[in-house]
Amino acid sequence: MHMGHEERVVLVDDDGQPIGTALKNEVHHDTTPLHLAFSCHVFDDNGRMLMTRRALTKKTWPGVWTNSFCGHPGPDEPMEEAIRRRAQQELGLELTDITPLLPDFRYSAVDASGTVENEICPVYTARATSAVRPDATEVAEFVWADPKDLRTAVRAAPFAFSPWFEQQLDEIATGEKTPWAA
Repeated sequence: MHMGHEERVVLVDDDGQPIGTALKNEVHHDTTPLHLAFSCHVFDDNGRMLMTRRALTKKTWPGVWTNSFCGHPGPDEPMEEAIRRRAQQELGLELTDITPLLPDFRYSAVDASGTVENEICPVYTARATSAVRPDATEVAEFVWADPKDLRTAVRAAPFAFSPWFEQQLDEIATGEKTPWAA
């Protein structure tokens, strides 16, 4: 089901508590209010991570390489359901083993157009159980990458990646042993 222009995001206070909703297509601008999102790092059975390049038509960070996918849970939508929904919509992908990785991740960033992203954005990992069939309006291209190579690539060329992915890798790197460890 494609929700189109009526998709709503959950506005939150500094503690992550819901305080209202806004239309998704109206929430991202130069003074974007804090809202709830999620980020997912999908792995295959060989331990490779799915990296996607955002479609050139995306409003924010077009053409930038990033983690597997991101999204916004709808009002009263459980996070795991929202993750499964976006995986299906954006990548035609079925997931299993959805696991919190950075439950308290939060970031703010400004893209080249001046659009601000301002999100409480818990990060999850998941395992792919089907082939990737990306929606061209969301994903320009994709690659399965060795997570260790990603740390090297982001360090060498941070401008080629989304700011949230760069920050997530930094936070992951300070944690215990992970697939991203260099």
